[in-house]
Amino acid sequence: MPKSIAVPSSSKSLIILSRLLFPALRGDAVPPIAEGLISGIAGINRSDFEDLVALADSNHVLMRALDAALKHGSESLDNTRADWMRTALAEERARVKNATSFLHEVCTAFEQEGLDVTVIKSLDHWPDLGSDLDLYTNADPTKVVQLMKRHFQAKMAARSWGDRLACKWNFLIPGLPESVEIHMGRLGQTGEQIVLAARLPRRARLVEVGEYTFRVPAASDRLMISTLQRMYRHFYFRLCDIVDTTELSEAGAIDYEDLRSAANASGIWEGVATYMAIVSDYVKQYRGIGLNLPSFVMDAARFGGDQVYFARGFLRVPILPQSARLYGTQLTGLLRKWELHSSARLGLLPWLATAAAVGQKITGSDKGIW
Repeated sequence: MPKSIAVPSSSKSLIILSRLLFPALRGDAVPPIAEGLISGIAGINRSDFEDLVALADSNHVLMRALDAALKHGSESLDNTRADWMRTALAEERARVKNATSFLHEVCTAFEQEGLDVTVIKSLDHWPDLGSDLDLYTNADPTKVVQLMKRHFQAKMAARSWGDRLACKWNFLIPGLPESVEIHMGRLGQTGEQIVLAARLPRRARLVEVGEYTFRVPAASDRLMISTLQRMYRHFYFRLCDIVDTTELSEAGAIDYEDLRSAANASGIWEGVATYMAIVSDYVKQYRGIGLNLPSFVMDAARFGGDQVYFARGFLRVPILPQSARLYGTQLTGLLRKWELHSSARLGLLPWLATAAAVGQKITGSDKGIW
């Protein structure tokens, strides 16, 4: 039996999106969409549709979900509801096209300057796109700042304490609504990941996205970056994380031995295994079968989907005691390897989180801290 994730029955939009994205499996080449789901979409009112679009957008699955609804529900949808979906898709395609064009220009500028650059996170969701554009480079920060200002008249956004620890900069480019977030020389919430960061560019691969070609992380590195973001920083999953990981798994793109070796070197193997177990449990909950994970992945996982719950628009991972234990394991691993500088940076995380929580309570915002 799957380890069920707690989803309130009132969360209609999440249930609809999940059933669109993870239809029940059958022997067909294209899994069928349940008739009840299609009839539910066919009768959706404007307010509920806007809720659905908002949730799909914040979870970076808008294009894939609405494409599935139009494809499988075309005979059931009336012209009005079909037009709602086509309009939302057209607006999102325009946003994605503009952002992707800028992203390619930025990467081209790096290459022309002889600087390495890898697109991280942003293109994992294709044809959907995230709310900002993320890049990684080993280049000197001064050179990167000069490049962004010279080529794009970019302005630097104010940097929080967390940004400074993580060695990342956000740039605002005229004509681009999304910010460009560039990680330089380090990864992780406090910049503790120097092994993963150093090896990222040389393991990167080229992919075609639309009319452009980009350098993106190897599958193992991509999953570790996702794990760092979900299990060690934000403590919530987006639906895109689950869809993206499932697509990687079913394409046979994951070398699990390489993933274990790389994650162990970075001190986050248990976090990666737990991330994979949660994804598998969520997929199994909706389509009846999870990911085909090796036994050593499941053995290393600290918990599964039964510990995850839906709240405030995302699938939440409990911080205490589950995520705190993963953090402790990561810190202990760094100390055992005598990576004292990275250990010291990671040791600041609880204080940073506490300051952010206090700031949120007093001012209603953690801006400038987290």
